Parts: sequence; structure tokens; C-alpha cells
Amino acid sequence: MCGIAGLMRADGAAPDQARLAAMLRAVAHRGPDGEGSHISGSVALGQARLAIIDLAGGRQPLFGADGIALVANGEIYNYRELYDLLPGVSFATGSDCEPPLHLYHREGAGFLRHLRGMYALALHDPRDDSLLLARDPFGIKPLYYAEAQGHLLFASEPAALFASGLLAPRLLPHKRDELLQLQFTTGRDTIFDGVYRLLPGEMLLCRQGRIVQRQRRAALTRDGFAGDESAALARLDALLQESVDLHQRSDVPYGLFLSGGIDSSALLAMMARLNPRPVLAYSLGFPDSGLHDERELAAIVARKLGAEHRSVDFTAQDFWQLLPQVAQAMDDPAADYACLPTFKLAQFAAREVKVVLSGEGGDEIFGGYGRYRSASRWLFGRKMRRKGALDGLGLFRQPPLAWRQGYAEAEQQARQPGDSRLQAAQRLDMADWLPNDLLAKLDRCLMRNALEGRTPFLDCGQDGVAGLSGFGFGLADKLKIRNGLGKHLLRTWLAQAVPEAQPFSRKRGFTVPVGQWIAAEGTRLAPLVAAQPGIAEAFQPAAVTALFRDGAARQGAAAWALLFYALWHQHHILGRPAEGDAFAMLTAA
Repeated sequence: MCGIAGLMRADGAAPDQARLAAMLRAVAHRGPDGEGSHISGSVALGQARLAIIDLAGGRQPLFGADGIALVANGEIYNYRELYDLLPGVSFATGSDCEPPLHLYHREGAGFLRHLRGMYALALHDPRDDSLLLARDPFGIKPLYYAEAQGHLLFASEPAALFASGLLAPRLLPHKRDELLQLQFTTGRDTIFDGVYRLLPGEMLLCRQGRIVQRQRRAALTRDGFAGDESAALARLDALLQESVDLHQRSDVPYGLFLSGGIDSSALLAMMARLNPRPVLAYSLGFPDSGLHDERELAAIVARKLGAEHRSVDFTAQDFWQLLPQVAQAMDDPAADYACLPTFKLAQFAAREVKVVLSGEGGDEIFGGYGRYRSASRWLFGRKMRRKGALDGLGLFRQPPLAWRQGYAEAEQQARQPGDSRLQAAQRLDMADWLPNDLLAKLDRCLMRNALEGRTPFLDCGQDGVAGLSGFGFGLADKLKIRNGLGKHLLRTWLAQAVPEAQPFSRKRGFTVPVGQWIAAEGTRLAPLVAAQPGIAEAFQPAAVTALFRDGAARQGAAAWALLFYALWHQHHILGRPAEGDAFAMLTAA
């Protein structure tokens, strides 16, 4: 896990080392264990390293035959198995990213089909001075690019592109509206003019500072399973064990984020089976909020499985203190309040471990969300996310700009032959909601604290063979939803493995009491937020003031979105430092 950055000049000249150095400084928090760079032909590559595998010898860039160079962010979990595809190759390191380098030399861009893991990588081939950029099929690891002033730039975070000095952050109003209505943005376009995401599974081939070829690797490969529930449970057990075992490959200590829910409890059960030592499990709750606290159940599960359980409190003081840091971390923004507890839990866990496993993807793969239970109505009537978070509140100066267009395009693309209506809904979530909200949150909040997050449910397999995700997605609907509950097969497996986890009880979901905390300070916040430049240019000040003084539940969710955006805009558009608590930052503006 690292941060990568680089440039390619259109005129064939060598890129400026100072620009690359500035870009690497912007992602230094992602990799505090070392830095490496390389310039050859028209291409400059750099990496800030978080050392996880081959601590002494795995420094990047890595070099192969004919001067081919690679930098990567992520983990190739099947790197040991890839040795078998490369007989006769003499490996210079024990790095998980060296086998891909040699596979590329043998197969060209086709090498990506062999990779099983999470990755964003850049590879320079001096034989034709080409640059290859690639991102893993689920988009677990981020990669951004831009074309500016005769350069093609790429980096793990947009902030590094701006640090090059070749372009400035300019807001796209229609993507701002999309963010505030959906809480994330869709597709290739980011909220910044001229800055783009590599799509999940996408590969770009670049020459002379231009993209000349695009390919895309699908995340989901059906494994054709057609057995009964008993056979499905056995298959789930084998695939879950395989995936967790691969995701535990590490030369540094690792742990688990344990919420008390189905997904993380299942991961802990499998980790306890595979580890001879107690697993470190981290949970977080909100004391004095009145919300249901699942830490009690998490502690029961941890005790049953012999884990060392760490419990963390998140208070109103944490909320106001951490908000500027979270807004700074989420440079490609997702207005998801779960960023806050994720950030604090990462701060805490990073004191003991460098890697944590997490349950992201379990709901999308096994059919856990309530909206999936109405999927049959969605395709022919009610659509998911048909209303925006700010609709009907009279906030906008002008009607929001086509905020649902990107999501509507994703809806069309989600309809694949052979999918059930439920699978179409799952596929839609995996196209944008998963990479651009949940995984972006996990990446930014953990990497800001130099902690690697791994997601075993998002195991896509390799070389056309489905992994855990393909198996789960391909299950019959009746093995996902039954008796009004989602994730039926995973619940059944957990009930057999750890009945103390109470997998068939109705879960209340993970909620952060941001509405309470904002309402308690509404009178103080109202004029501060309404006066922020990012708010004032798009919203009616009087309506914003009234919103923060209302305190109702729906108004609280809208107030959170505006508060987050106000702080995000200050830092990422106006360039103001994220210093002090939220009130200090708002007042300073």
C-alpha cells in the first residue's frame, strides 16, 4: 500500500524532477516508509511507500528486463502463485509487485488477467516509450489522471496532480450538485474540471502524452454454481477461507475492523480459524448518543473467537475536531458521515498494526441492503436514489444541474443479459456507490493514517476463474433474500460458525449521530455555514440558516452534507489549511 504519481511529456523530453518531487510530497502520508523515483524517456514515475511485504527489498520503482519500470499502490495477493507462471525468471525481490513486472514483459497488457488483488499501477516500457496505467476490477485502489500543458499526469489522489503546478483545482458545478444529492459522484469525471478517474478494472495505454488505447476487465465472473443450499454453504466456506487466507499475507501485524454486523463477524470467524494467535479486533461506538451500540455484540463475538477486542469511543468533541481532517483527506469527496468513525478507528488501530481487514463489499455481493428487497419494483417503477438529499428544501439558488444523469447512465449499463432484477441492482451499486463512496472512504481515511485496508469479500479471482465475489453475486436470489432478510447464505454460514453473533436478528445498521451534534450547535453554525463561499455561490443564505436551526431528522442529513461541503470547498478549492476544529475553520473564512 502506497501512493504513486508520475508524468509523461507529449514532446518526448524528460519530465521535470521537481514536479515529480512535489507530486510525491502530496501523497507522502500514504507512504511514510520511503520514497523512490525514476525518469526515463518521456516518463517519470514515483512512489511513497508503506512497507507491508518484503520490508527490506521491496522498494519501488521495480525494474525488469529491457529497462521496464513499475510503481504500484496495493497488494497482489496471489504473488506467490504467480511464480509458477514464470519458470526460469530470477526474482530480485520478494515483493508482491515484481511478478506483474515479469508477466508484462512476457504477455504485454494481457498480464492484468493474472492479478488477484487490489492495485493501481503505472508501468513504463522504454522500448516504445509507452506508459500503461491500470486499476483493479472493483476500484479498491484509486488512480486519477489529467492532461495539462503538454503533460499526461497520474496519481493516487487529485491533490498530487495539482501539486505538479500544471493545473489548478476548478469546480464542476454539476458534479457539486451530484455530490450533494447522492453523497458521491459517478463515472469517470470527478468534481474537478479536467481530472478523471480510471474506472474500476480499466487499463490505459499512453504514448506521446496521449491515451491511445483503453481496455476494461470486469469485476464479476460467474462461477456457474448451481447446487443446493448445503452445497452452497460448503462452497462459501472454502472460498471465504481462501480469500481471507490470501488477504492475510503480510510481513507486518494486521487486525480487523469489527462492527458487530454479519460481514465483519464472518471475517473474524474465519481469521480465528486461520490464525494461531488472537486476532486484534477494533470496534467503535457513540456513548451518550442514545443510539444502539453494537460493541456489546462485537465483544461477545470476539470473546467467543478468542480475539483481543479494542473498543473506541467517538464523541461530539471528536466530530468537531476531526471534521477538517476528514474533509482534507476526502479530496475526491464522498459526503458519507461514516468517514468520521472510520478515520478515528484508523488512527487508533495504526498504533498497533499496519493492515486491517474490513467487511466492505459484503452487502453488495451477498444482497444485504434493504433496497435490494424491492429490486423487482425498481426496474419497472420505483428507481433507487430517485430523490436527492436536498430535494424539496428550497436551498438551491438555481435548480440542481442534471444531478441524476450519471446515475441514470449507470442504471442503463447495469442491465446485463442473464441478470436477475436483484443482480441488476447489485451491479448498479458496484459500478459507482461501492468504488466512489465506500471504497474511497476506506482508502482515504486509512491512508491518511498510514494504514492499509483490505476487503476479502471483493476477491475477484483471476484468469477467468471466479473468486468469492463471483460466487456470491452469481447465487440464486433465494440464497440471498429470504423471509425479509438479505444475505441469507452468509447469515446461515455465520449461524453455524458463531451462533453467538445472532446473525438472524434484525440489524439496526450503522448510524452516526451527526444530526444530534449539528442540531446542538445549530444556532452557532447557521450563519457560519451560510456565509461560506462554497455555500453562498450555490444556495440561498436564508434557507441554509433556517435548515441549521430546524433540527429535524431529514434537515439534519442535509445540514451534514452542506457542512461537509463547506469545509471541503475551503480546503480543496480555496486552498485554506485544514487547521483547528470545524468552528475555527469556518470562522477563519
